[in-house]
Amino acid sequence: MKKWALIVDVAKCTNCQNCVLATKDEHMGNDFPGYAASMPAAGADWITIERHTRGNDSMVDVTYVPKTCNHCEDAPCVRAAGDGAIYQRPDGIVVIDPVKSRDRRDLVESCPYGAIVWNDEARIPQKWSFDAHLLDTGWSKPRCVQVCPTGALRSVRVEAAELQELKQQLQLEALSPELNTRPRVLYQNLRLATRCFLGGTVTRRLASGGLENVPGADVELDIDGVRAARCVSDAFGDFKLDNLPPVQLPWALRASHSVYGLATTEGVLAESRYLGPLLLS
Repeated sequence: MKKWALIVDVAKCTNCQNCVLATKDEHMGNDFPGYAASMPAAGADWITIERHTRGNDSMVDVTYVPKTCNHCEDAPCVRAAGDGAIYQRPDGIVVIDPVKSRDRRDLVESCPYGAIVWNDEARIPQKWSFDAHLLDTGWSKPRCVQVCPTGALRSVRVEAAELQELKQQLQLEALSPELNTRPRVLYQNLRLATRCFLGGTVTRRLASGGLENVPGADVELDIDGVRAARCVSDAFGDFKLDNLPPVQLPWALRASHSVYGLATTEGVLAESRYLGPLLLS
């Protein structure tokens, strides 16, 4: 059976907040019986965007990770509700019943991702409903997807085999996979927020005593004695070795050029770093 899933491309999110605002516009002041009660004006957002900064000095990148209800296949909130106050539809969407869930503040803590928030005014737990009320009337996508200007959000309704193929093709990841909830919100390029890089600038000494950046230098990185990455310095002499594990392991880096010589440096990998100029000799 085909089920809904949301694909989030971290590389395309610019933190424009359109998804956040569209969700508020759709649900704030509007009751959708059987789907969701009105979202309170002063309540927590149902979609949030988490900011991640990596690097230092002249090599810094910022990525944004939209987060919301993951509509998990093995949803802890559904198990915690027990009586249908939270249930999963055949199309994969997890719904909090706005009537049955009244006064069930305990359900807020049942989500390990923190996606359920408490509506103090209505005395019910709430979360993003995948805009199920719109999909059931013929909409092809929820509003957050509709308004995303960069294509960072993409909703699909697919068979299990199709979703598995997308996971492999796009290298999709789930948030906190160790929780084993089988989320149906999956992330592309999540490594930009969860993994490390080492970067620098390959240089050579000029006869005048100044430095000149060197393009075309080979840069090789070993982590804990094992070759982990390789690249070539660009037209400005810069290099960036990305998708490295953020763990406390020793690394050794070697930059070489057939004409200008060799440079080496080492350290312990813990976070993304710009190493500065590496002088060939």
